[in-house]
Amino acid sequence: MVGVEIDMVVTDSLKALELYEKVFEIDHIEVTNFPKGENEVVFNLYGVRFHMLDENPKFHLIAPSEEDPKTIWFNITVPDIKETYSKAMSLGCTEVQAVTEMMDFGVSNAMFSDPYGYIWMLHQVHREVSFEERVQLWEENREK
Repeated sequence: MVGVEIDMVVTDSLKALELYEKVFEIDHIEVTNFPKGENEVVFNLYGVRFHMLDENPKFHLIAPSEEDPKTIWFNITVPDIKETYSKAMSLGCTEVQAVTEMMDFGVSNAMFSDPYGYIWMLHQVHREVSFEERVQLWEENREK
């Protein structure tokens, strides 16, 4: 068996799952129901496998905090960025970057942080722009 899984530690994986499934279309794979500190959740999000674990210092599982953020974010391409971003905001997430249209690049993006210390970057692709076109646009805009 081979594959890739993104593992993340949160203060409470069951509560985090409740939030994430209200923002995104989540497919549950495994969800435990133990006391807080012992739970784990495995789910698929647009074909990517995530494994969340409750914070448990006994096992060196430490969740991000404002004082000690982790330098990772999840970049999710969604079908409707405004709808997804609105869901996140209405569920108590914090705006990092509002929905921003970058039509020359064919995308809109936005970022938010969740109550568990993770950053989520959303993308909506409006039209395909080749790598070469993106490099050219970047170079042209950088020189201005």
